[in-house]
Amino acid sequence: MSRRCELTGVGPMVGHNVSHSNIKTKRRFLPALSPTTLQSETLGQSFTLRITNAALRTLDFRGGLDAFLLKASDRDLSHRARRIKRQVKAKLAEQPAA
Repeated sequence: MSRRCELTGVGPMVGHNVSHSNIKTKRRFLPALSPTTLQSETLGQSFTLRITNAALRTLDFRGGLDAFLLKASDRDLSHRARRIKRQVKAKLAEQPAA
């Protein structure tokens, strides 16, 4: 399982541990991922995604999972999130016709 946010695409970053004597050694900064169950209002079902805590705050700010997915670019989203986005778009496209 990769350490990558399924909504924002944030992954591990590389930096240095710096000691008191200023010796630098490589290290990895891992994103704070948490498995979260998110509710899609359009589809009426819930999905479990591994997202960062920052992405969770952004979801609240933008107004939920559906609004976030519609504004997000496909290259940042995971395969599962892209599939959810396609389902939401299809559901929204058929609602005005009905």
